[in-house]
Amino acid sequence: MTGLYCSVLTGQLSKSYTRIITGAERMDVYLPLIKNKAIAVYANQTSIVGRSHLVDTLLKRGVHIKKIFAPEHGFRGTADAGENVSSYIDKQTGVPVVSLYGNKEKPSVADLEDVDLIVFDIQDVGVRFYTYISSLQKMMEAAFENHKPMMILDRPNPNGFYVDGPVLDLKFKSFVGMQPVPVVYGMTIAEYACMLAGEKWLSDSANKVYAFYRHADNSPDTTFHFQVIKCKNYTHKSRYALPVKPSPNLPNMQSVYLYPSVCFFEGTAVSLGRGTDKPFQQFGSPLFPQNLYSFTPQSVEGAKNPPLQNQVCYGFDLSRIDVMKATGNRLQLKWLLKAYALFPDKEKFFLSNNYINKLAGTDLLMQQIKEGKTENEIRESWKPELSKFKKIRKKYLLYKDFE
Repeated sequence: MTGLYCSVLTGQLSKSYTRIITGAERMDVYLPLIKNKAIAVYANQTSIVGRSHLVDTLLKRGVHIKKIFAPEHGFRGTADAGENVSSYIDKQTGVPVVSLYGNKEKPSVADLEDVDLIVFDIQDVGVRFYTYISSLQKMMEAAFENHKPMMILDRPNPNGFYVDGPVLDLKFKSFVGMQPVPVVYGMTIAEYACMLAGEKWLSDSANKVYAFYRHADNSPDTTFHFQVIKCKNYTHKSRYALPVKPSPNLPNMQSVYLYPSVCFFEGTAVSLGRGTDKPFQQFGSPLFPQNLYSFTPQSVEGAKNPPLQNQVCYGFDLSRIDVMKATGNRLQLKWLLKAYALFPDKEKFFLSNNYINKLAGTDLLMQQIKEGKTENEIRESWKPELSKFKKIRKKYLLYKDFE
């Protein structure tokens, strides 16, 4: 694994037991390392151990949790996409929660000064514009810059069995895409973290600290660690069903598998079902033919002000399709192209803020669609950069690949 420098704690891997065991469940491996430390836990509603939340489990084991850091959607996972969540005291545990999304994306020096170690445990979905990997990067930068040990409890990637989509051009860098990776990058969150550090994609100051500490013989402080607690029985051929929905608008595996393909609608005048019981599983517009399937977005928890609220949208229901057969283990553009073809005023299909370019990581996709390029022609343009990324990715894999 050339280019990888982090401490990977595996423990004894079972050959006969096939259930995938997450890093968080492997308390025999990491509990002795955190038991007598003041820790911060970066977590949300997906941070579970069996049927219990990681924070609750650790507190019952006597672990001293100083604070909780929370990403987009908040610690309990109920906030809208993009909604700012203020810091507060968690009612169930009494532990302070520091929100790290919106105006404050990174812990301050003061946030970390009373912390001995940071434990990161978030379920990712393996898609570039899903902001948890951006939160991961900001947390790593803060940890390294403040010389704080960081431990990642790894979890399987539900979309980790393929790599596809346009690779981000850094001209379009934002919190929904910070690094030159494709839309679907095929890595667990720990593998992605190792890539961030190994490729020097962190802040300049974090890169310098990491480079210094990786040479242990020259380090005056051998307590600095970047540790990964691996999953057991997981490979990139695995199909892992999420036990908890990762955010309010990804309620089931159908939505998780469709998400890489249909999230592009966020940059258009078309609804993808926010404010309904099938978010990311349908798409439509009031301007589409009225003989099509219909739905009406409404204000609901997790989508208080959805696009096209209270308007009847006509379009397509993807909630019951065989998603594996329909996607063929690759990102699909057919639904986006279909919507563009049906939309009567092509000049108003893409939002005026050009958000589609942030999602795609390039302005080429919008241009290609406007020019009438086919899906195959568009996909062909991705190949050179995808090939480069795949070579980088290989260096940081902790599990057997799908190829």
